[in-house]
Amino acid sequence: MEIKIRTAAPGQMKQKPTDESQLGFGGIFTDHFFIVEYTEGTGWHDASIEPYRPLPLDPAAMCLHYGQLIFEGMKAYRGKDNSIYLFRPDMNIARMNASAERLVMATIDPDLFKEGLTKLVLLEKDWIPRSSGTSLYIRPTMAATEKALGVHPSSEYLFYIILCPVGAYYPQGFSPTKIYVSEEFVRAVRGGVGYCKAAGNYAASLYAAEKAKKMGYTQVLWLDAVEKKYVEEVGTSNIFFLIDDELITPPLSGSILPGVTRESVIQMARHWGMTVSERPLSMDEILDAHAKGTIRDCFASGTAAIVSPVGQIYFKGKEYAINNGEIGELTKRLYNEILQIQYGEKDDPFGWRVKIA
Repeated sequence: MEIKIRTAAPGQMKQKPTDESQLGFGGIFTDHFFIVEYTEGTGWHDASIEPYRPLPLDPAAMCLHYGQLIFEGMKAYRGKDNSIYLFRPDMNIARMNASAERLVMATIDPDLFKEGLTKLVLLEKDWIPRSSGTSLYIRPTMAATEKALGVHPSSEYLFYIILCPVGAYYPQGFSPTKIYVSEEFVRAVRGGVGYCKAAGNYAASLYAAEKAKKMGYTQVLWLDAVEKKYVEEVGTSNIFFLIDDELITPPLSGSILPGVTRESVIQMARHWGMTVSERPLSMDEILDAHAKGTIRDCFASGTAAIVSPVGQIYFKGKEYAINNGEIGELTKRLYNEILQIQYGEKDDPFGWRVKIA
């Protein structure tokens, strides 16, 4: 499919940030976006890159009423030699189509996805920041747009990609976070859509997240929805515990997101000869290990923050310090190794880095 490109006029162009230390996360958007439409019986059509603009959306658009709305999170990185890299884009594309299938939405051709993404990023290459730890965040989104009431899969969809230059996801940067273990609320249940990057999953997490924030905690650590005893994932990330010499993360049982960074951490740690287990991990086991002093490290993993150290956990009215509230050695090593691969600063033995310019 031909992708038509219509560039913004000089008067439409936005001023690019001059102080990259103040980028923050998710508040600044580039000049253009990629968009393509789907109509049942026709398929995907009218792919274009256009000046960034509001979307025309009918008040009866089904995404507004029945929640057929999915998205992805990716990044483009500027290397020291001015090269531009993506990180494992095929995994994000496959995950978005898995989300689409579960929500009975139209899947998108991976080649069209990748071509639109690449052309958009290259058109906006001057927006990719240059400072250490910064990147160009990529948000592919698909929304049901059929004008209809009544619960059924939409016959029309919009797929679009927007970009924003970003700094650190957390205001405190790469420093230990405090997480709140939720007993009252749950995020997802097996058999549901917890493994999808669906907008509704995030909406359902907000109440507990606000409660945690008011108590001084950065994120919520969710427990399983049935027994409420096994850890599942953090609000925007997967979770890992290093107990003795075993690196443990919950299994992909259908209620947690199969994170791209999660899979990268597992592969990298095993490459280093570590024992990595994808298995159920209860709060009882965690508290027992904490009492014995065998929790050596704890961190969350995700595209936005890469690897985020956990320094404290709140559970049942009590706080538990992890590694004396300091960043663990494994967390540091993983963060630095993944970051250097993403920016093209070291060899990539796994074939994760994709150079596009």
